[in-house]
Amino acid sequence: MKIVLLADYRKNELLVNFCIAYMRILEKHELVSVSNTARLVRNASGLDVAGLSADNSGGLEPLASRASFNEIDAVVYLRDPMLDDYDLPNPLTRACDVNSIPYATNLATAEMLVLAIDRGDLDWRKLLR
Repeated sequence: MKIVLLADYRKNELLVNFCIAYMRILEKHELVSVSNTARLVRNASGLDVAGLSADNSGGLEPLASRASFNEIDAVVYLRDPMLDDYDLPNPLTRACDVNSIPYATNLATAEMLVLAIDRGDLDWRKLLR
């Protein structure tokens, strides 16, 4: 499965710790992130995370495009509700909603999502590609 790993700035450390905790599950899948986050996760966990260059949208537009074509199977985006732009429209969220792509925005749902992937609960996503 192709899993996107993202975090708002103040949630990067939490994402890195999440990846370390679930390294044995995540290493079985194709991981994608924006370049800075990919580097942080790679350096801390040793996981192979492909980094995409971020533009003004923070890298969400290219990921939203991939989601629109079902090139992504799951998203873990640890968001910070204290940010001013928290409630603004997010193209990745919309693309995931339209294409029924699971999208975790906090640690609890991220854990549930990764465990579901490990159990094979989302294997149906492979049929879409």
